[in-house]
Amino acid sequence: MDETPYEQPDWLNDVTGILETLNQGVIINDACSRIIFANEIFQRMIGRSPENLLGRIVTDFYPPEDVPALKKHIEIREAEGQGQYEFYLPQAGGNRMPVLVTSRQIEDNDGAYYAVITATDITEQKRAENALRDANIQLEQRHREIEEDLILAARVQQSLSPKSLVWGQSAVETFYQPVRTIGGDFGLVTPGEEHLSVMVCDVSGHGIGSALVANRIYTETMSQIKSGAALTPMLRHLNHFVMHNIGSSVFFFTMAVARLNRAARLLEFAGAGHPPAMIVQPGDRPRLLESRSAVLGLLHDAVDAEATVEIPLQAGDRVVIYTDGFTESFDANQDMLGVEGLSDIVRDTSRLSLADMKQEIVNRVAAWRSGPPADDMSLVVVEIP
Repeated sequence: MDETPYEQPDWLNDVTGILETLNQGVIINDACSRIIFANEIFQRMIGRSPENLLGRIVTDFYPPEDVPALKKHIEIREAEGQGQYEFYLPQAGGNRMPVLVTSRQIEDNDGAYYAVITATDITEQKRAENALRDANIQLEQRHREIEEDLILAARVQQSLSPKSLVWGQSAVETFYQPVRTIGGDFGLVTPGEEHLSVMVCDVSGHGIGSALVANRIYTETMSQIKSGAALTPMLRHLNHFVMHNIGSSVFFFTMAVARLNRAARLLEFAGAGHPPAMIVQPGDRPRLLESRSAVLGLLHDAVDAEATVEIPLQAGDRVVIYTDGFTESFDANQDMLGVEGLSDIVRDTSRLSLADMKQEIVNRVAAWRSGPPADDMSLVVVEIP
């Protein structure tokens, strides 16, 4: 440190009163970087008396390991003639007060240079920034946990989706695609000794809530099928189950269920608020199987007394059951594909092999649609020998 005694210029007496009224800590350094003035706020901030400040260099108060960083800020400040940066004040008790430092060089009438330095306490700002940083870290961790849960949930839901199979001489092809990681659609293909049960269900909404409801309905449906319940009583049971066990008007569901006998010549069908299923002979216009019951989960009497119909089948028939993610697809002009448009696609693809037919239906709906799908999509196609 320069041993030359520091001097306070005459003009300093004229500004001392003003500097003491500021809400910031203020020091003034001479050309040798010695402190020649420190207002009371700065003294309180750093926890030192004027006797311990005046005539000393600011870097004297900092730990040696922090001095290079402080000097770098000062060098930049001196090169630019003014500057602003964040650092800290070392308090007498060992604490560190985060501050925003602003500095400016001035020249007096005698040509001497001085540095006017202000320090603004930003403790609360830093506390808020640290709290926000901690919250963001926790949020990111929670987000990762949710992502991992969703990945697991998607795997579970995919494991429940029906797989293509052959039952006797009848063949089944399936497709499932949620609009999000998980969704509210599910399909079910369950072979038995005397019947092949095929079902497609669509729970309202998307995401975790819909997926949980769909999985619960899936489990209850499997229980009904294994118990040998007829289709109409099964729909009534599922409607009653959701209303009394889930009991929320937020979630309702539609369903189409078909049961094919071993001889593959008779199809029992029941629909509840669901888009019409289709039966198509290769190249012909599909026959539509309309739902006779209302959507399930809202009304106690949603299931019609004659909900189930029996349809004779013939060799070459193909049964197509799907969710409205297929029909409620819109092109660039906001025209909806609808049941009629899907019927055209089913007719045009009905001469293909069953696997190719399923894939071509998916491809042509995607070609019609403008942008990504807006709803979950499930499809089951059955070929009658």
